[in-house]
Amino acid sequence: MTRVLFATSEVFPLVKTGGLADVSASLPDALCRSGIDVKILLPGYPAAMAAVRDGDGERIARFSAGFHRVELWQTRLPGTAVPLWLVDCPEMFDRPGSPYQDSEGADWWDNAHRYHLFARVACMIALGEAGVGWLPELIHCNDWQTGLIPVLLDPIPNRPATVFTIHNLSYQGLFSHETFRALGLPDHLWRFDRLEFYDQLSFIKGGLGFADQLTTVSPSYAREIQSPAFGYSLDGLLRFRQNVLTGVLNGIDTRHWNPASDEHIPARYSQGDLANKGSCRKWLKKELGLEATDGQPLLGFIGRLVEQKGIDLLLQVLPTALAQGMQAVILGSGQHSYEQELLALAARFPGRIAVTLGYDEGLAHRITAGADIFVMPSRFEPCGLNQMYSLCYGTVPVVHRVGGLQDTVFDPRDVDPEEANGFCFDAPSPEGLAQAIQRAATLFRDRRAWRKLQDHGMAADYSWQQRAQTYEGIYRTALAGVRAGR
Repeated sequence: MTRVLFATSEVFPLVKTGGLADVSASLPDALCRSGIDVKILLPGYPAAMAAVRDGDGERIARFSAGFHRVELWQTRLPGTAVPLWLVDCPEMFDRPGSPYQDSEGADWWDNAHRYHLFARVACMIALGEAGVGWLPELIHCNDWQTGLIPVLLDPIPNRPATVFTIHNLSYQGLFSHETFRALGLPDHLWRFDRLEFYDQLSFIKGGLGFADQLTTVSPSYAREIQSPAFGYSLDGLLRFRQNVLTGVLNGIDTRHWNPASDEHIPARYSQGDLANKGSCRKWLKKELGLEATDGQPLLGFIGRLVEQKGIDLLLQVLPTALAQGMQAVILGSGQHSYEQELLALAARFPGRIAVTLGYDEGLAHRITAGADIFVMPSRFEPCGLNQMYSLCYGTVPVVHRVGGLQDTVFDPRDVDPEEANGFCFDAPSPEGLAQAIQRAATLFRDRRAWRKLQDHGMAADYSWQQRAQTYEGIYRTALAGVRAGR
């Protein structure tokens, strides 16, 4: 049984800022179910530590990591059999706000030190220096917060193998040369082919350059990030390492996202019986104060209100769509100016658009179930989970043809009608988005054709089972390379 330490900076339901948290819960659970001995390593943020101390958690180790005293606590990830290990170091992780920012939205000044410590603890566990009596054969690292783990392990004889997953290349963990010196990293790492990146320290470059195998969250994104347009100046390094880079499409947790059993929605339904989807639509409109109209589609959007997610494009398109009789529900938070524009739009079109700022897990499920069309106009999208949630719920997606969106959503114009499940547009422009929404709204009035799209979307397998098998193969490749001395 392969022993895997899954190092991540967030995991649902304990701490979440994006899709990384969902993957960090679902993939280890799928690996565990397939027979992998996997343990999740997570910083001891306040909510996570509270869950441990209020439940059946226990302290399994106490040790020093540099100048810090660290305790390692063990519990199980809620709803799974996966062991969860928390790195308890209050001065580094017991803070209000998000994992990476304070309550005002500013990055913690010492983020480099915090995640350097997290990497050191992972390495101590891997090398038997933490006193836990368990040695991983492989460490699966995720995003820039874990990028130093492969770097620190690289010179160690008989080290575990490393896999590094890119969830979003745009977040790179960039810090000053002074920070590099303050962390005490060896001078030889300050080189263009090591950690130096345009006179800055890049955490993610450590993972990209030193890990035995690289993965990212969709086949299309694996190709895109090797190009200047999507590579954030790391495309050269990724092309150099393309022989160890694999795009593995994310899955979704179908125990939590399943319209036939979802406890967050007012009425359950399935592919074979969609009658209650209409009930979910009516309930959502009533909950959010929308007019109880029929005949025009209800649009849904859930996500960060930032340019990457295309919210500026949606804001330019919505007034016309609403004037035509469509309705919209928006859930998210982000850039203040976009939040204010959405609130102004809601005041201009009362009963036509509902805007909820922030994040509400239950409401996210009800929007996914109650909307007719789910809109994802992202300028780039490494994988995307919301379009898969919507497909699973019979809510037809309209997406920009990019990244994982184009790997999961298939337009009637591009594929056999028996394979189509949504609508795509090529140019990230208001015109492209408006045309795709209009095509969807037109087909919405053809109930038989619309039902076909819903059936195709709901029939696909979005679970982690097959993806977990792919990761097992990547693990075997990484382990074989390390054992062969490569």
